Amino acid sequence: MAHPAGGPLPVAPQGAGEGAPPASTVAATLAPASAASVKVLPRPLPGSLAAPELWADYTRRFVSPEGRVIDTANGGISHSEGQGYGMLLAVAADDRPVFDRIWSWTQANLDVRDDGLAAWRWEPGASPAVTDRNNASDGDLLIAWALAEAGRHWADATLTDAARARARALRDLVTEDRNGRPMLLPGASGFTADDRPDGPVVNPSYWVFPAFPVLAALDGGPRRAVDWTALSMSGLALLAESRFGAQHLPAEWVALGAEAPRPAEGFPPLFGYNAIRVPLYLAWAGPSERQQLAPFAAAWSSRVPEVVDLTTGTPGDRLTDRGYRAIADLVRCVMEGTPMPADLRVPSDEPYYPATLRALALVAVKQRYPECW
Repeated sequence: MAHPAGGPLPVAPQGAGEGAPPASTVAATLAPASAASVKVLPRPLPGSLAAPELWADYTRRFVSPEGRVIDTANGGISHSEGQGYGMLLAVAADDRPVFDRIWSWTQANLDVRDDGLAAWRWEPGASPAVTDRNNASDGDLLIAWALAEAGRHWADATLTDAARARARALRDLVTEDRNGRPMLLPGASGFTADDRPDGPVVNPSYWVFPAFPVLAALDGGPRRAVDWTALSMSGLALLAESRFGAQHLPAEWVALGAEAPRPAEGFPPLFGYNAIRVPLYLAWAGPSERQQLAPFAAAWSSRVPEVVDLTTGTPGDRLTDRGYRAIADLVRCVMEGTPMPADLRVPSDEPYYPATLRALALVAVKQRYPECW
């Protein structure tokens, strides 16, 4: 099963599915959002993690001397997503030594596939240590984005070339929905229409919207492998059509095989640990995504996100760690102009995933909404 932070399953399970509301008409509302999603962020990534104590604590607790980013709430495993986040945050902290450690470990231990993508799961004590060779498209997106930013910041063409190669390797993970729009598969195996009766199946939280303008610039020209602008627009359209339950929130896993998107068969119909990244990426992409953030703002009036069963509307886990609440704070910044609380920069004992979300939220604010800093 996927870990809470969002790696894909090697083969998608099958079971009873839930219905979805009819698809909405999104063309009118998507025009400004789509335009904003392909704009370069107004402030550079390097130096945007302006919280040196927080970064020092993060590297001490979650980055091994060899460069392995450790998921402390999941048996100490490492995954491509975590390596990508670590590399991205190292650029944001302007920390070349830590970046190099994380990238070197990633190459040596996860780049074991023959398609230019990373295996998603590495487990300490296992033999072999890579316990799932399937990739996770969000992990590869994050790694490519971090490499592109690092190559530009540190004027290192080797990193830029590695970013371009990984971005282009993702071309085989782009499929189409029933309307011919490009859709990003969560992994190379287990999610296509051939793999599943309700497929293809996607994960909305794998659309890392702020990465797309960087990858579009990197993978440009007449031989471009992926149309990153079109993929960004299709992700926004998918979110507009994938508002389930009374709270109109996206499911973790969405099936595209029917006339309208619906929660995928065999997965709990939840808004949960994966999906909490959706408003992070929307807010980070730009304020024109505001209409997409409204359901999250309404659901989080208490400033504490919750896991929600989208079939019954029943709340599950309250996500009280500071990093989860940082996403709610970011949404309030975008929607209301509310300043981010000062305690976000103070280290705490929260596990890897909420600690990572907290650092990413701070970077998003510094890059996109400095008035909330």
